[in-house]
Amino acid sequence: MNGIVVIDKPKGKSSNQVVGQVKKLFHQKKVGHLGTLDPMATGVLPVCIGKATKLFDMFLSKEKTYVAQFTFGATTDTLDAEGVILSTSNVVPSVDQINQVLPKLTGEINQMPPKFSAKSVNGERAYTLARKGVEFELQPKKITIFKFELVKQVSNNIFEFLISCSSGTYIRSLARDLGLECGTLAYMSELRRVKAGQFSIDQAVKIENLTEDKIIPLEKVLENLKSVSVDEKFYDKLKNGNAIKVEMENSSNFMLFCRNKLFGIADCVDNLIKVRVNLFEE
Repeated sequence: MNGIVVIDKPKGKSSNQVVGQVKKLFHQKKVGHLGTLDPMATGVLPVCIGKATKLFDMFLSKEKTYVAQFTFGATTDTLDAEGVILSTSNVVPSVDQINQVLPKLTGEINQMPPKFSAKSVNGERAYTLARKGVEFELQPKKITIFKFELVKQVSNNIFEFLISCSSGTYIRSLARDLGLECGTLAYMSELRRVKAGQFSIDQAVKIENLTEDKIIPLEKVLENLKSVSVDEKFYDKLKNGNAIKVEMENSSNFMLFCRNKLFGIADCVDNLIKVRVNLFEE
């Protein structure tokens, strides 16, 4: 069983808990997700099964899109609604003020991660140190915000945003920074991921409705790659993991087929095809 399922992760479950449920449902050992969603967040969580787990590097760094709600007038230790309120402010920005500030937080920016995050600090997770009350410093990380738009004002101090960003972006940190740029405080109160790379919320299925027919086959997952088929005489060599000699122009990152079987993602240099990511299964 190989492929990817797109789960609509429910609020209150960790991404690893969802992975555990998929493992149990399909009786599979090799299962992993393509980018963590915090327990309070919902939405698109692509989960790889079997040989698809070899594709992590291809998909982890893809662009993500979120619908988020920020609450202005307070900040928490975790920068989200699950944290403890640390400070409050009476200042709530107007729609015009927010729209004037958003360009400052769009494009390539240096972002300071939250202290309650999975960042490693001297071999320990930042959130572990934060829970212990240990003082430590994190380093800012360069990220890209492709789109940061105000969608609507939900209530007096809650606003909804559409955000498209590079991998590694903390939406909680965006809430904090937007609040500060507006001369007040803010935290993330709702978060829903609607797209992760090529996977969208339209494809997502709730875990309780997950069945085997919802697994997206590897050929479909990789359909944006060029497809190359070689003569069946190469079947045994490819099956044994050997490179093959062919008449072909140099090419890289293509799906390699033989006898209608997907052997993997391959490259061809000087008429020699080598499978770089082995996806073959009898």
